[in-house]
Amino acid sequence: MSGAESLDHVGVCTRDGPALWAAYERLGFALTPVARQSGRRSPDAPVEPFATGNRCAMLRQGYIELLAILDPSLFANRLDVFLDRYAGMHILAFGMADAEAELERLRRAGIELPGVAHLERPVDDPDGPRARFSRLPLPDAPEGRLQLIQHLTPELLWQERWLEHPNRAVALEQAILVAPDAAASAAALSRLTGAALEPDPAGGYALRLPQGGVRILPPEALAAVLPGVEAPTLPFLAGYVIRTDDGNAAIRARLGEALRPVPGGLMVPPALAGGAALVFAA
Repeated sequence: MSGAESLDHVGVCTRDGPALWAAYERLGFALTPVARQSGRRSPDAPVEPFATGNRCAMLRQGYIELLAILDPSLFANRLDVFLDRYAGMHILAFGMADAEAELERLRRAGIELPGVAHLERPVDDPDGPRARFSRLPLPDAPEGRLQLIQHLTPELLWQERWLEHPNRAVALEQAILVAPDAAASAAALSRLTGAALEPDPAGGYALRLPQGGVRILPPEALAAVLPGVEAPTLPFLAGYVIRTDDGNAAIRARLGEALRPVPGGLMVPPALAGGAALVFAA
């Protein structure tokens, strides 16, 4: 299969990692340990420590990355540039099976990429096994870090001990992007993923993958899809949708009146979820 296979993960970003991680634990997510990242600035550069580190909420389908700048003196891999716009969701990663084959596909589509980018991080022991990834980021995307990702060590991330959450979250289903030129953003995502676009019922476009997808909406559709959410700037990765396996019973009991009904589920307001609206699907 050519092109993206899934919405692999979304990334919620901050300069205050402990505060973001505590917020998601209050929402009922069981997070992986803190992991410092390292990688190459270019395909032929040496591996070096990066400024960033994360904790993740691993789901049975996809995951949520909670990414922070932990050492501002080191290379931040553009996360500092994203955070100058707003704190919140800045990463959409789509799963791929073969990075080299996808690199050739994207080059044939006219996307200039120097090569496959590499990233790695420890799993739970700084001196233990390291999770490794191959990445193909869409260059200079105004929407944020839009990328294809191949997991080279998936067994290190999707461990059973991290897949059970008090809020009963099981799957990452959808991301919601608001763009001033929804057609241009949708076309860019279609080229990156190789997936066809469909009309979205709220206006704009829907990109559907075998697992998960993205809604690309014009600004005037935001109020109908995520009532009460305002864009700090555009483009804006406004929110994402998580499915639970208990009809949202656990999250209702946990958050009560903090949840807001929205089309298709219950929304945690951005102020309680690191700057991104989090919708638990009904």
